[in-house]
Amino acid sequence: MTQNTFFGGVDIGASATKVVIIDGEGQIVSSDVRKTGVSFEMCAQEAMDSALASCGLKLSDLAHIFSTGYGRHNVDFAQGTKTEIACHARAAHHFFPRRITIVDVGGQDNKVIHIDADGRRENFKMNRKCAAGTGAFLEEVAQRMDVPMDQLDSLARQASSVVHMGSYCTVFTKTEILAHLRVGKKVPDIVAGLIESVVQRIVEMNPLTGEVVISGGVVDHNPILAEMLARHLGHPVQILPHAQLAGAFGAALFAAEDFRQ
Repeated sequence: MTQNTFFGGVDIGASATKVVIIDGEGQIVSSDVRKTGVSFEMCAQEAMDSALASCGLKLSDLAHIFSTGYGRHNVDFAQGTKTEIACHARAAHHFFPRRITIVDVGGQDNKVIHIDADGRRENFKMNRKCAAGTGAFLEEVAQRMDVPMDQLDSLARQASSVVHMGSYCTVFTKTEILAHLRVGKKVPDIVAGLIESVVQRIVEMNPLTGEVVISGGVVDHNPILAEMLARHLGHPVQILPHAQLAGAFGAALFAAEDFRQ
C-alpha cells in the first residue's frame, strides 16, 4: 500500500454530511462538511465532488469508498457501509490505540461507546428519545436567543456564573430562557448554562469510565463542552482530532482495510 493510494469515507448524518479522503498511510488529504439536504444522494455526491476538487483527484482515483451515518445506504458510489458506532470507534482507536470511552455529541443523538485496547466495541448507549443534549438542541435555543452558533463557545467563556437549566425538553428550555432574560440574567451566563445542560444529559446517559474521548461537530465548534465535562468527571477529557469528521474518517479507514483484504 503506497501513500498515493486514496480512499473515501462518507458520513450522512441527520444534520450534516461529511466526506473524508485519506491516503494509504491514513492521513487526511481532503474533506468537506455541509448541511444534509432533502436528497441524501445529491448531498453525498456534491460533498464528494467538493472534497475531490480541493485535492485535485477524480472519483476514479479512489480505490475504495465506505459510507456511514443515517443515510449510509443512499451513497450509490460507495462499495460498502459501516454503522456510525463502528466508524466513530475506528476513528477514535486510530488516534488513541488503547481502552477508551468515546462520547459522540451529534446533531440529533448522542452516543457513548466503550472499546477495549484492540479497538473492539465492548458496549454502547445511544440517546434518541429527545433533542435535549444534542446539536439540534443548541441550534434551536441559539436561534431563540438570536445568538449565532459560531459564537456560543466564546460567549460561554465570558460567563461570570452558570445559569442552571432545569428542563429536559427543548420547548420548555426556550420558556426557561425567556424567564431568565426577563429577570436580567446575562446572555453569556445563560449560554454557559445551556452547554452545561448538554454535559448533564451526557453524564446521565452511561457511566463514563476510564479515559474519555469526545467527538462530533458540537465539541469541534464548542470545545468548552469538553472542559465542562472534565470538571464533572474530575479528570481530563480528550477531544478527538478532526472531531466533526470522525464518522467519515472511520469509514475511510474501513474502506482501506477492506481494500487490503
